[in-house]
Amino acid sequence: MTKPIATPAPSDLRRRMIEDMNVRGFCAKTQHDYLRIVSRFAVFLGRSPGTASAEDVRQFQVTQREAGMPAPAMNSHVAALRFFFTTTLDRPDLARRLVRVTYPRRLPLVLSPDEVARLLAATTCLKHRAALSVAYGAGLRVAEVSRLKIADIDSKRMLIRVEQGKGGRDRNAMLSPDLLALLRAWWQEGRRQGVMQADGWLFPGQTSDKPICTRQLSRVVEAAAKAAQINKSVSPHTLRHSFATHLLEDGVNIRVIQVLLGHAKLENTALYTKVATRTVRAVTSPFDKVMALMEPKAPPPS
Repeated sequence: MTKPIATPAPSDLRRRMIEDMNVRGFCAKTQHDYLRIVSRFAVFLGRSPGTASAEDVRQFQVTQREAGMPAPAMNSHVAALRFFFTTTLDRPDLARRLVRVTYPRRLPLVLSPDEVARLLAATTCLKHRAALSVAYGAGLRVAEVSRLKIADIDSKRMLIRVEQGKGGRDRNAMLSPDLLALLRAWWQEGRRQGVMQADGWLFPGQTSDKPICTRQLSRVVEAAAKAAQINKSVSPHTLRHSFATHLLEDGVNIRVIQVLLGHAKLENTALYTKVATRTVRAVTSPFDKVMALMEPKAPPPS
């Protein structure tokens, strides 16, 4: 009689999964999301996820679909469970049962330069204006803005150091002279208010030992957009989209924009070519060239 393979206890599985993610350098947010998804799968099973069968995996995805879970969320579950099955459990046969969902990718919402100016002008304090200006002026993600420290501002090289961005990658973002002047003004005001520490967060939260939270930055953007009478669904990421699109419209090479944004794949940056309307309007249609070659003659009868 074949002896069944012993399944590690749930606490052991969790520890092993955390160790596996640490070895691969997963950031804290990714680890938190992956653990949450595996825990959700365990709740669905009603037992340890280490005992899952191929039919369990299939039924889990069927249930997600029937519950109306959005495609991006379903794909996040696929990524987490694939890692768990393949790496932690060493069960690639279960990972192959997971199906990614294809879906049409929406074009990003972009503000015009005038709308960006109105939004920044509508902020109610210098800290908020400086934070949103970094999101737009350097093209940073909201979590990257939140985690910036004073030491990350390199005024000598005119760069902003972004540590552990998406995917755990470090990069340098651009720092314009006007943005540097605004950050210096905020530094002086923050020191006057007693909320800034020399080695602390660039944008402190309610206490100086913690950074401003991303949800607070989202509320700041929403309130500023409303005050500026911008009738669009604006979020902090809208400022990042606008940064990339405006650079593209100004003729900046798309490879340079890819580096500034910290995109691993060029196809993610190329999406902005679809919303760079000024670039599209600047292209001469081949029809106009053909018409210029044709001999002048009367238009065809209607």
